[in-house]
Amino acid sequence: HRILEIGTYSGYSALCLAEGLPEDGMLYTFEINDEQEDFTRPWLEGSEYANKIKLYIGDALQLVPQLGITFDLAFIDGDKRKYVDYYEMVLSSLSDGGYIIADNTLWDNHVLEEHPRNNDLQTIGIKAFNEHVAHDTRVEKVILPLRDGLTIIHKK
Repeated sequence: HRILEIGTYSGYSALCLAEGLPEDGMLYTFEINDEQEDFTRPWLEGSEYANKIKLYIGDALQLVPQLGITFDLAFIDGDKRKYVDYYEMVLSSLSDGGYIIADNTLWDNHVLEEHPRNNDLQTIGIKAFNEHVAHDTRVEKVILPLRDGLTIIHKK
């Protein structure tokens, strides 16, 4: 019934997620880049799912905890350098039995590099996230090697 999305960008994934919601469901989507709003908002508000989508412009790490909402599903596709932070914040706001879907967890196979360049903070962030989730006993998880990698995480 309640979905959290971190990283709205064009709104495409928000529309796909909202399509699967029941009538009384709601998607809360967060985009940190305020320059995206003028492009994205018309797509969301002009869709048949507009009444099921709330777009927030700002830092999800600051805004989501203020909502006081428990989510059933979360889709993480924001700043790759902050995936571990997003994960911990989301997990604390996720219902027992809820799911997290994290996008880009294979990161164009850069996660296979034993020693990524020191300035490649996105690859370093994704590798840290994958390692963090792999050792987290609070969840069950699997990486699906579809496109750039999707990790499906189930909160026990």
